[in-house]
Amino acid sequence: MNLVPPFDADTARLKVRAAQDAWNTRSPERVAGAYTPDSVWRNRSEFVRGTDEIVAFLTKKWEREHEYVLRKSLWAFGSDRIAVRFQYEWHDDDGQWWRSYGNENWEFAPSGLMSRREASINDVRIAEADRRIDPESTYEIPTE
Repeated sequence: MNLVPPFDADTARLKVRAAQDAWNTRSPERVAGAYTPDSVWRNRSEFVRGTDEIVAFLTKKWEREHEYVLRKSLWAFGSDRIAVRFQYEWHDDDGQWWRSYGNENWEFAPSGLMSRREASINDVRIAEADRRIDPESTYEIPTE
């Protein structure tokens, strides 16, 4: 199945799952391969443009977010756009665990590569015992 616009419910869900799987590899180059060479991001308060900046951003991110594990869920879709909600868990250098909650809006080029990513994210400090995301599981994001 070709995951290019226009999206329907099945292709949008598969696109979200492909993104989740790629991000869980924690490979900046693999993740960056899903974006156009001139892709524009807003991630929290950071603005990133193009493949080199995406790779640098993700490299820095995963140097500080240890044992990162992500779950994404389709929220809405249109012809060339997808909205997702997500959660991910990770710990910092001091061993403090965090759960990060967010929403993303994606826009795609006709090729199926993402040309724009807007992410709003909040972090919540959690105890390790409160982790909910099993790295071995592929289920949808947990609910409160």
